[in-house]
Amino acid sequence: MRIPRIYTPQQLQIGSTIRLEEAASRHLGKVLRMTPGRELILFNAQGGEYSAIIHEVGKKVTQVTITEHNTDDRESPLHSHLAIGVSRGDRMDWVLQKACELGVSEITPLFTERTEVKLSGPRLEKKHQHWQQILISACEQCQRNRLPQLRSPLALGTFLSQPLDGEKWVLHHRDSEGLDPGKSVDKACILIGPEGGLSETEIDSAREAGFAPLTLGPRVMRTETAPLVALSLLQQYWGDF
Repeated sequence: MRIPRIYTPQQLQIGSTIRLEEAASRHLGKVLRMTPGRELILFNAQGGEYSAIIHEVGKKVTQVTITEHNTDDRESPLHSHLAIGVSRGDRMDWVLQKACELGVSEITPLFTERTEVKLSGPRLEKKHQHWQQILISACEQCQRNRLPQLRSPLALGTFLSQPLDGEKWVLHHRDSEGLDPGKSVDKACILIGPEGGLSETEIDSAREAGFAPLTLGPRVMRTETAPLVALSLLQQYWGDF
């Protein structure tokens, strides 16, 4: 039987006994029906993972004792940054989940001319927390021990005004430039619009900010498809695929 992986923000140390958070306890007790004596794996995004044994399990309280530390990292040597226009429905959730599985290092949600999702104040904070939980769940599933950095959503103009290191590309399906695998790249940012893409004005602004145009082929991809193709190519050329 597969050993569950659980994220906790707590400090972890071999020999210590800790109480897991309520959501994790509910998942272990009610969904997975774990019992005392069962093994699980914990990680806190500070490096490596920890084996633990369950002592008590309930809907609100689960106590575990940490028995061993595994230093496996599983992070890509390429630092990849996805700047993505916020999309409607569950498309954004799907992109975040799959980008995490593909090893993305950093994500910046963007508000652009064609972004139809309107978020501000408490609604924006709630959505940001929801996206963070998507990444946590994805890391638990794909066995990453570090969480991708989820930045606060920004207006595209604000994002473009900030300094960024490494290679920078903006998706532009009407251009003809692809990625050059002969280049040496250890840090890269991909900028992709929401449904309908970025406007010509926004693409021009990105190019003025140092983003090179990038096409992924002759077909127009949906906003949830393009980032996954781009990240896959980055990992194939300069990461760990």
